[in-house]
Amino acid sequence: MTTANASRAAKPEDDTGPTPRPLTGRHALITGGNRGIGAAIARELADLGANITLAARDEAALQEQSQALSQRGDTAVACQTMDLRDAASITRGVAAARDELGPISILINNAGVAPAAPLAKLQLDSWRETFEINVQAAFLLSQAVLDDMQTQGFGRMINISSTAGLRGYPFVAAYVASKHALIGLTRALALELSKGPITVNAVCPGYAETEMAHNAIRNIQQSGKTEAEARAILTRGNPQGRLIQPDEVAATVGWLCQPSSASITGQAIAVAGGEVM
Repeated sequence: MTTANASRAAKPEDDTGPTPRPLTGRHALITGGNRGIGAAIARELADLGANITLAARDEAALQEQSQALSQRGDTAVACQTMDLRDAASITRGVAAARDELGPISILINNAGVAPAAPLAKLQLDSWRETFEINVQAAFLLSQAVLDDMQTQGFGRMINISSTAGLRGYPFVAAYVASKHALIGLTRALALELSKGPITVNAVCPGYAETEMAHNAIRNIQQSGKTEAEARAILTRGNPQGRLIQPDEVAATVGWLCQPSSASITGQAIAVAGGEVM
């Protein structure tokens, strides 16, 4: 565990007074915050004033991202090494994050895996791990931060799903099923918590400019396609004909986290260039 600028953690602004940054003093826990969409979300929330805990398995990558994030101003940044397949690791990580930067106000369930295989070759262990990381971890983390949010009178739970949670794709059955399940969890919790100060939403990116998409492009190239042809295949479902940028996803998350979005809950918002409507 590594911390940068933890001593600079600010207290939440009084909601009745003006604040130049709407998330000043809020504590955001972001899984998979060390790269890709998670790193973009961390930058967005830090710029909105939140203190940030990054959680992932790769300690070296966490430290690198933490150092970069800590240069963006007076945001407090901490890291927690967390294995999302392990309930005990999640419990320890959340407790340590709370001890370091205070009660958690914002939970971003971003980490995910997407094994690719035809159904006949999909292994049960791979199926189980996909659900452990993509769904079970979100459930456990939501449980773990619920009291913090209720006590503070403010909470935002945002699950990074996918257009795969809104439609089907071939050869990624475990991923598609898990992302549908994550949206189901989102909707159930949104209704359960609707009378209180907590909102629960899902953000559903299409293919984005991330390591996952780059792996898919390389896989397509193995069939003899050029990189340009592989990109065209990957983006043909997007009417805009392009990969989504991580910062576009992060901007949507940042909007949902703000106090002014209190009426938005139970939604699965596609950031996908019109791929799903």
